[in-house]
Amino acid sequence: MDKNSKIFVAGHRGMVGSAIVRRLQANGYTQVITRSRSELDLLNQQAVLDFLQSEKPDYIYIAAAKVGGIQANNIYRADFIYQNLMIEANLIHGAHVAGVQKLMFLGSSCIYPKMAPQPMSEDALLTGLLEPTNEPYAIAKIAGIKLCEAYNSQYQRQYVSVMPTNLYGPNDNYDLNNSHVLPALIRKAHEAKQRGDEALVVWGTGTPMREFLYADDLADACVYLMEKGYDGPLVNIGTGTDVTIRELAETVLKVVGFNGQLTFDSSKPDGTPRKLMNVSRLTALGWQARTSLTDGIALAYKDFLTRHAN
Repeated sequence: MDKNSKIFVAGHRGMVGSAIVRRLQANGYTQVITRSRSELDLLNQQAVLDFLQSEKPDYIYIAAAKVGGIQANNIYRADFIYQNLMIEANLIHGAHVAGVQKLMFLGSSCIYPKMAPQPMSEDALLTGLLEPTNEPYAIAKIAGIKLCEAYNSQYQRQYVSVMPTNLYGPNDNYDLNNSHVLPALIRKAHEAKQRGDEALVVWGTGTPMREFLYADDLADACVYLMEKGYDGPLVNIGTGTDVTIRELAETVLKVVGFNGQLTFDSSKPDGTPRKLMNVSRLTALGWQARTSLTDGIALAYKDFLTRHAN
């Protein structure tokens, strides 16, 4: 990647896209192209084609997607499959038509089967049934991977797919109706502290294990792979380590400064017992995550206080 390369980051206002923009700018890239939703509707195929033909970026990062937690995925099933299919198809095909040779598509760990062996390797893709609650979203992301593979095979493009684990960090979504577990815990702990509550209740038993990656570490990995010129198969991006939901909650409470009791409502579902990514392929390429969970949560809480606390 040349420092003057034109780089389009789709979804630059989201948690992942904004982190990629920060990393690119920190690395000295001077032509990072972004468009807001009002400026470019990624669901509009002709608009995307026209934009890419006009700008002709050298590189594209697809961080744009409709995302949400379990509840949103399960309720808005049509929205999740339709919008994600359209966004990725318009961008991947549009990139090809515009002659863009290098593209990175960001997916999700939910592409892997619900009962995939742990830690989940890239080879687990399409070897079993998906988690039913987010199946439409997962199928859309799998389609994106296969689109990249197909354009690489038929047209010799270098369209790479990366699958991040659970993410958190600046610009995260803290809406309790459709956020993920970590930002939801940050908000709940903060509000419990503000009210002076004696206890904080967390759904489930606290025993399931999950992996969490700070968004700026993900961005660092994405830029690292593009700079390295990687054009191989699907790559998992994660830390390679996990914690129980209890350990996660205890860390959040400590960072936020909530001194009440932590309790668990075992009548609520736990979900999959464990979700851990096998990151040996990424490690072999020379990259490892650097931000500890405690440090990352502290940075995320600082962002929450800045943008949402009032």
